[in-house]
Amino acid sequence: MGKLFIILLALVLLPASGMYGGEGDEQKSEFGIVVHGGAGGISRDGYTPEQDAAYREALSEALRAGYEILRNGGSSVDAVEAAITIMEDDSLFNAGRGAVFTAEGKNELDASIMDGSTLNAGAVAGVTRVKNPITLARLVMDESRHVMFAREGAEVFGEQHGIETVPEDYFFTERRWRTLQRRQEREAAEESGGTVGAAALDKNGNLAAGTSTGGMTNKRFGRIGDSPVIGAGTYANNKTCAVSATGHGEYFIRSVVTYDISAKMEYKGMSLHDAAHRVVMEKLPDLGGHGGIISIDKHGNVAMPFTTGGMHRGYILDDGEIVVKLYGDE
Repeated sequence: MGKLFIILLALVLLPASGMYGGEGDEQKSEFGIVVHGGAGGISRDGYTPEQDAAYREALSEALRAGYEILRNGGSSVDAVEAAITIMEDDSLFNAGRGAVFTAEGKNELDASIMDGSTLNAGAVAGVTRVKNPITLARLVMDESRHVMFAREGAEVFGEQHGIETVPEDYFFTERRWRTLQRRQEREAAEESGGTVGAAALDKNGNLAAGTSTGGMTNKRFGRIGDSPVIGAGTYANNKTCAVSATGHGEYFIRSVVTYDISAKMEYKGMSLHDAAHRVVMEKLPDLGGHGGIISIDKHGNVAMPFTTGGMHRGYILDDGEIVVKLYGDE
């Protein structure tokens, strides 16, 4: 009876961090970064060879930018911002330069970033003249006592701190304009893939995550999705993981997807793989939502589950090997 009691007591007192299903205490990678460029009906049949190559190169460029910062001892926050900026400047993605149009024919941009070492965060919503919303979100995190600024207030704050602004027609791309026309003809306000995000682990063990988007094609009435919402579209905590999401934002908000993954690791001792798959592959679809996430934990493990046909995604760890995938069968 005494031996049984001691065994049971030992099991009860086991730290949650030691229960990570084989991923836990073993350091897989000293540092690394993982990125996404949106989830949706992405298939081999839907892309020409040229489009396939373009997306792979764009994701690789973002990964290289973040990797160089991490390799040289830079912070995970700097790496996340650098990677997302690359994708915001590329019209392939629904963020920054390639943002989709609202029902009124405008481009409204959202972004957020979070530092897992401090749990500090910054976010902006509905900006229309900021070239790189992720940089403005970083500025909110670093230079204000607030977490989120919206619309004109966000832009005024950015201008006061020297943020780069552009004319609104900078965001106009013929491809996104034609997409709006097709959606309006169908009288549907559907989501559009291409949201971008990054999550990183640096050499000091600090995690960070960020997300940037143009939102949904044909969105109305000041709609804001999950990307600028901490805990829904973006979350980072040094105790667990860093996560960025892409998909139908309303469901990610209702499911607090990115925080829930972290919470399952912290409070239930789940591995990153198990927590991410439980939330994305079970909880989210149960509500009717779809999409995916990219994530990295404090040990350098990566998880990238999604429920859609494909998701633009990739990662690079301390071995320097770039891994990029687009389709569901990769």
